[in-house]
Amino acid sequence: MVHYLIVCRSLTHAQRTAHLLERAGIAGSVIRAPKVISKEGCGYCVRVAERKLTDALMVLRREGMAPRQVFLQSAEGVYSEVPA
Repeated sequence: MVHYLIVCRSLTHAQRTAHLLERAGIAGSVIRAPKVISKEGCGYCVRVAERKLTDALMVLRREGMAPRQVFLQSAEGVYSEVPA
């Protein structure tokens, strides 16, 4: 299954991001960022379904919480950065 990972600067930021998305009706789960995409070593991100990314980004921008990075996680487990 294809997902998008919205990279957050901290666990608290990831939790706030997930809460904002939940209030907007978008399911998002907080997970540890995979090492291949985490530049600081330990990071957190919010995973959202492929079809919900556009809505999620609009909600976050409206609330002043634009993401630092967004990655596509393919069904094969390969990560590629996409424009946020």
